[in-house]
Amino acid sequence: MRRLMHLLLLAAGLWLLMALLLFVFQRSLLYFPQPRTLGGVEQVMLLPLTDARVTVTVRPVSGPRALIYFGGNAEDVSRSLPDFAEAFPDHALYLLHYRGFGDSGGEPTEANIQRDALALFDKVHALHRDVAVVGRSLGSGVALYLASRRPVSRLVLVTPYDSILDLARRSFPLFPVSWMLRDRYESWRYAPAIEVPTLLLVAGRDEVIPRWSSDRLLGRFRPGVAREVVIPRAGHNDIGAFPEYLRLIRDALSPAPWTD
Repeated sequence: MRRLMHLLLLAAGLWLLMALLLFVFQRSLLYFPQPRTLGGVEQVMLLPLTDARVTVTVRPVSGPRALIYFGGNAEDVSRSLPDFAEAFPDHALYLLHYRGFGDSGGEPTEANIQRDALALFDKVHALHRDVAVVGRSLGSGVALYLASRRPVSRLVLVTPYDSILDLARRSFPLFPVSWMLRDRYESWRYAPAIEVPTLLLVAGRDEVIPRWSSDRLLGRFRPGVAREVVIPRAGHNDIGAFPEYLRLIRDALSPAPWTD
């Protein structure tokens, strides 16, 4: 009996230690900052913030149309600039480097990224009346939050999720994740407020975001607002390499009705 109690105490101690480590280092498991590798200083814009230096990779174009892009949790968004520039020649492009990513300072957190997204939209919308928003993976939650609070013209969510909290619960079932998680990215909360045409672009072989999470998010939108398109052979990280990727985004951002 004494040995059993000793083993139980040891197991409880290990559980508490693992829970503590998970709580302390949770953001290191969510964010993987990358440096900016493409573009010179002439392609970098600073957001008008007072608490941190937050940068945006840009391709200026005069005119009414602009595209804002939010990347994944381990993405250097500057690498997407050449492809977006070719696919959207009539759009000004703005690709946000989250805090700690690229040339941006500060710490990436859900609250910080959401606040920076709003600041970026306000700056862009002052220059362009038609602002479309694309968010990929982690950035899909950022894009959805922004679209629920600002007058975006179109919305594209690439490899989207219903909730990071729900994904974390399933990844760490032995721990009280609902109490521990700081950055929840509960996209489902914002989907019902969206009124603009929205595309959910799903990877058929996504090994990071389960299909049920994207499907559940689709069901949170009002009827007729959102649609889902699957690229069957695509994985989470290589979806951008498929030729239909940019075509589908370009179609979704067209002023014309839905086309495939």
